[in-house]
Amino acid sequence: MFISLDGIDGGGKSTQVARLCEALRGRGYEVLAVRDPGGTATGEAIRSLLLDSQLAMHRRAEAMLFMAARCELVERLIRPALQTGKVVVSDRFLLANVVYQSTTLGEANSSPLSAEELWRVGEWAVGGLRPDLTLLLDLPAEVSLRRIDRPTDRMESRGLDYLESVRQAFLRELPRAARHTLAIDATGSADQVHSQILDSVHRHLS
Repeated sequence: MFISLDGIDGGGKSTQVARLCEALRGRGYEVLAVRDPGGTATGEAIRSLLLDSQLAMHRRAEAMLFMAARCELVERLIRPALQTGKVVVSDRFLLANVVYQSTTLGEANSSPLSAEELWRVGEWAVGGLRPDLTLLLDLPAEVSLRRIDRPTDRMESRGLDYLESVRQAFLRELPRAARHTLAIDATGSADQVHSQILDSVHRHLS
């Protein structure tokens, strides 16, 4: 089974991915945890270029770098793990790429890309692989920015209005992300969110 968690930062994705993997391992499942972009040497190099630098780049170039990193992740880690019966849990997947690259608010020298086009290119980049279940950790942008306790990355530094537009795009595009999808209220405590995630995952595993 292939599970992805997504949403704007501040929703606790990394924490919830770790807790979900721990819970699944405790129930006897063999689990692989990955992050997108990243996970491979190529993917981590691209991640650093995309998120930790201040390089200016065209939206199409940005989108294709995300796609390249994801292709490596799928072919080198995710697909082989699924073929051996592991449960794969990914911190982000194609949904995030579509949402972030199709959303813009008055950025210089930039315009949004078509979500439809990004889905189409993304399907090719991952060889048709989709998660069995995508869980969207949803919360308002102002809550997100209050919770982020580190320097903002290139995406987050675009401001509150941009992040709220991204949040709405996540909700709009979520149904296309996987065979099964669910938006989870991430404004509650980490324990409350974890409980909702476990309930959903156990329903699909059974």
